[in-house]
Amino acid sequence: MLFPLRRRRAAPAPPPPEPATTAPTGGAPTVPPPTAVPAGTGPGTGPSTAGPADGGRATRTAGKLHAFNRYEIKYLVDTTTATRIRDRLAERLDRDAHSPVGGYGVWSLYYDTPDLRFYWEKIEGLRFRRKLRVRHYGDRTAITDDTPVFVEIKQRVNRVTQKRRVQLPYLTARELCDGRALVEHSPAQRAFVEEVVELICRLNLQPTAMTGYQREALVGRDADLGLRVTFDRRVRGRDRDFHLGAESTNRFLIPPHMTIMEVKANERVPYWLTDITASMNLQVVRVSKYCQSIEVHGKAPRSAFHVREEDVAEDLTIRSDAGGRTGRHRGIPSHPDRVKA
Repeated sequence: MLFPLRRRRAAPAPPPPEPATTAPTGGAPTVPPPTAVPAGTGPGTGPSTAGPADGGRATRTAGKLHAFNRYEIKYLVDTTTATRIRDRLAERLDRDAHSPVGGYGVWSLYYDTPDLRFYWEKIEGLRFRRKLRVRHYGDRTAITDDTPVFVEIKQRVNRVTQKRRVQLPYLTARELCDGRALVEHSPAQRAFVEEVVELICRLNLQPTAMTGYQREALVGRDADLGLRVTFDRRVRGRDRDFHLGAESTNRFLIPPHMTIMEVKANERVPYWLTDITASMNLQVVRVSKYCQSIEVHGKAPRSAFHVREEDVAEDLTIRSDAGGRTGRHRGIPSHPDRVKA
């Protein structure tokens, strides 16, 4: 099934956008600083298995707060193309120290309002939008109450993605997000924890969708420090059984032979990388795994034109007899097969 042009609907009014600093004409925009909380230290970008200094066992208190800004560009490629790109990037990028051969699992639980406010903010392309999620890196079958997870607020300010998160034991994360309780935290984490509780209570946020995928990550070296390229495959999700470690059936959110490649940069994408993407004729796509999960599971309209599957060509081009339009759309195909995680 293919998702053509999205149906537009008036989304609830977002908070006032935070100011973004731009560079002089002709330069790349600079990244505005995070607001509300100070930036933490450490990479905060890959799977984390280390706990506090008590032998690695996570205590039920908030961990270090991470905050960082970046630009994100996504491409949808098939498995063969993804392999070719990885081989070329390996000449200039290193494998993420957290990323074993074959990658690692990423599982996320997204929260939204009963009327899917965060979903519609994304679809409408609001200049300021955000979402709340709980994320686990690694083997989800080994998740216990003490397993470290991240509670994250990810927001978009103009073209810049800002992510703030705190590491918590899984039970504590559930107490915070599902129990709406102010969990134990340090003074430096107070603003973020209170923001999460306020956001959940004010908007009546509730668990809405899960996503999971296998990720391989490459990171920049030398002059490209801060550059990160990820390859997400076997992208799947579900709309029930929201425990991160649940043995539940999932659905592919994109065809299993496709991979989401994402380029993440602190300031600007290096020219050598844009040359590679251009030489391979890669096309930038707007794709949200959360929105895909919402649509694949029928929680929101897939298309303003309700294009039938048989009216969609294999090359992602809508035929002229589907709604009287021809052209490449902003969506991507889904895959209905159900799979075990």
